Amino acid sequence: MDKTYQPASIETQWYQTWEKNGYFKPSGKGDPYCIMIPPPNVTGSLHMGHGFQESIMDALIRYNRMKGKNTLWQVGTDHAGIATQMVVERLLDAEGVSRHDLGREKFLEKVWQWKEESGGTITRQLRRLGASPDWSRERFTMDDGFYKAVQEVFIQLYKDGLIYRGKRLVNWDPKLHTAVSDLEVISEEEKGFLWHFRYPLADGSGHIVVATTRPETMLGDTAVAVHPEDERYQQLVGKMIKLPLTDREIPIIADDYVDKDFGTGCVKITPAHDFNDYEMGKRHNLPIINILTDDADLNDDVPEKYRGMERFAARKQIVADFEALGLLEKIDDHVLKVPRGDRTGVVIEPYLTDQWYVKTAPLAEQAIKAVEDGDIKFVPQQYENMYFSWMRDIQDWCISRQLWWGHRIPAWYDAEGNIYVGRSEADVRAENNLPDDLELKQDDDVLDTWFSSGLWTFGTLGWPENTEELKTFHPTDVLVTGFDIIFFWVARMIMLTLHFRKEIPFHTVYVHGLVRDSQGQKMSKSKGNVLDPIDLIDGIDLESLVAKRTAGMMQPHLRDKIEKQTRKEFPDGINAYGTDALRYTYYSLASTGRDIKFDVGRIEGFRNFCNKIWNATNYVLMNCEDQDCGADGSADYELSLADKWIISKLQETEIAVAEGVESYRLDLASQALYDFVWNEYCAWYLELSKPVLWDDNASAAQKKGTRRTLIRVLEVILRLAHPLMPFITEEIWQKVKTLAGQSGDTIMHQPYPVADTSKIDAAAIADLEWIKQAVVAVRNIRGEMNIAPGKAIPVLVVNANTDDLRRIEENRPFLTKLANLESIAPLEGEAPMSATALVGKMELLVPMAGLIDTAAELARLDKEIEKLTKEVVKTEGKLNNPKFVDKAPTEVVDKERERLADFQASIAKLTEQKAKMAAL
Repeated sequence: MDKTYQPASIETQWYQTWEKNGYFKPSGKGDPYCIMIPPPNVTGSLHMGHGFQESIMDALIRYNRMKGKNTLWQVGTDHAGIATQMVVERLLDAEGVSRHDLGREKFLEKVWQWKEESGGTITRQLRRLGASPDWSRERFTMDDGFYKAVQEVFIQLYKDGLIYRGKRLVNWDPKLHTAVSDLEVISEEEKGFLWHFRYPLADGSGHIVVATTRPETMLGDTAVAVHPEDERYQQLVGKMIKLPLTDREIPIIADDYVDKDFGTGCVKITPAHDFNDYEMGKRHNLPIINILTDDADLNDDVPEKYRGMERFAARKQIVADFEALGLLEKIDDHVLKVPRGDRTGVVIEPYLTDQWYVKTAPLAEQAIKAVEDGDIKFVPQQYENMYFSWMRDIQDWCISRQLWWGHRIPAWYDAEGNIYVGRSEADVRAENNLPDDLELKQDDDVLDTWFSSGLWTFGTLGWPENTEELKTFHPTDVLVTGFDIIFFWVARMIMLTLHFRKEIPFHTVYVHGLVRDSQGQKMSKSKGNVLDPIDLIDGIDLESLVAKRTAGMMQPHLRDKIEKQTRKEFPDGINAYGTDALRYTYYSLASTGRDIKFDVGRIEGFRNFCNKIWNATNYVLMNCEDQDCGADGSADYELSLADKWIISKLQETEIAVAEGVESYRLDLASQALYDFVWNEYCAWYLELSKPVLWDDNASAAQKKGTRRTLIRVLEVILRLAHPLMPFITEEIWQKVKTLAGQSGDTIMHQPYPVADTSKIDAAAIADLEWIKQAVVAVRNIRGEMNIAPGKAIPVLVVNANTDDLRRIEENRPFLTKLANLESIAPLEGEAPMSATALVGKMELLVPMAGLIDTAAELARLDKEIEKLTKEVVKTEGKLNNPKFVDKAPTEVVDKERERLADFQASIAKLTEQKAKMAAL
């Protein structure tokens, strides 16, 4: 085996071997276990959230595969209607062509061409992450089989009276000319204004003042609302207002929704352009006047002066006209949340259009019951409350989108607007006995991508056919997802699956947190804090990283800020850490439901963990290769105390790791494994093996016992770690399997370790823990007294009981080797000048005579304390300076406070050492 661990040299090679040999496919044996991948957008590339989510799923899949289950991880991608159409339209724009120039059919050919040539980025990256889905079953939400499922669901829901077409308010993107879902709308605070307008009473008796953040919509007002208990306006309820700039009169109404304390307490009601106003309009039977075009320009339902105006130009004109009429009371600065399209950045308009809807209330009843009855469990359970709050207040679902790329709605219209739903025009004509000369036109809209992905668990398994895969793997076991799509995807899958399959789609919903940067901020391109998982795996130089983070940024000040920030954070670029180190970092942070702060320093630590396992393997092979390690099953070996101890600790670790995985606490599973490997197997057991293997007085049976334990424990560690660290474990397992008495083509098809509690030797654990305490105590004395590690020292024992003395005698080789002792014996006579430490009630004395120069050591400590004291004075000066504390960034001030605390703690420790030294 190579002396150093180089992940790049093993990862691609092993992945190709796994995929080529079909190791990811279901075995056909054992209980079924299935996970459906949340289908990433075909336009996408792997981001930190994907990396986190896919790593979790892969760990669960590999774990259950090794548990002997018939395991399917169903993979696929989503056609991503808006995102994909935008990508292709941008490419066409560069050629000076629009989709309208091409026409629908030719444009869709271009999209399919793009998908075949460039749409596989994220699946290639999933392979780099070590994901092990069954690639032979890869699905796409626009493939023929899935399209059949989507059509079937739409047609059946329509026949069941659960899909209808109606004029409703939607989120409208004026640039894309389509409705968008709430998830595609980002509402962030922006600085704006609150305009106060006077609306004259129609009877001439005065006016009321309304406050609005959107003056341009006042031309569509159909009422002014006040709170019914607002004494200022109670006498005005029922009166009419002359709407300025128009020739219309509108009523004053009372509604509990109005906030008496906002603005003036009078609210203009525009049902066609505000979701809350729309609901109020329905309650009060108000007219609904749409004043916008698809471009969000003012239409012909406004006074002629404003027709054709761009909405924000109209805003300025309307404010100016109010002022000219003396009807502008005042303008206040106001911070408000502005909804923008997540892809276009334009302000989203609530807009009244004809759309297709699903009646969700009847579907939601069974979906709520499935969670209430415990058929579906959320992990952590708190997300059930979020689910219930959404589902119990569910609104009808707008499923149509004004796009060309997507599942075209299977509905046709005749000249009179009659609707016919079916699989094809021919089917529609046949089913409805329509004459051949009746002209039909198919609906131009496509279905929302959430509609098609809502069928993911059963549509990917061959439904509407009752395939063997569907019978075997449905319901699936666990869905791994983020909290942000519990309603948009999870709830809709539950509703649609229960309706069409009469069964749940999955038993468990494991909700993971959001991956944030090391400061807890959301990762975004505009913040310049995005990390690419592939860069963490393969490494990236500084200049390439800067170019990547600033690409496409048009604002020079923002580009400069991000470049400066990147150069400061990563002065040497990002090192290549390898896939296993990245994955293990994810698991270490995977506490259920909590957002995680990703610090590159942590991945450095787990790269060291990989090195530790690699180096430990080299040590084991050096001592076991070409030696008898009991692979033939012979019993002519003898286990040392250390062997019994590590075998016992291994059983405890197997229990802890399995419990962590089974309870979706991968942070606890990875921590238990890390602690065992680093702190027990490597830090102690490898050292404890040396007195046996390197001692000429040790018997052949003892040496064989230790070699057998070394190799077998390592092999079990590899199987325990494989779901979390697939590449390094496969590479090493191939090197050690024969020595450990194992065989097989791949570690992923080996049985997952199961603890044997009969192998837990409580006495061995107690004795070895005593040895560790004694060794650590002596090492601490060395450190405090500045005694060279290579210097063998005598140790005297006071207050030792029978067990202490037995342990000393039975384990003298271990103590002598690990603590580098010249001798260890009970004290006889007067105690010499010594440094002391306790192990239980037993006292260990290290005589100082001849070991240290007390005066020189005291002088060294004084010098170190003096140096640190100067740093304390300097740092306190900074923190006591108001100019520094008030003007420096918070993180800089906090860093200085941390440094001060560290200096003070070091001084306290050195002062304590000095006192001990002076007492000798």
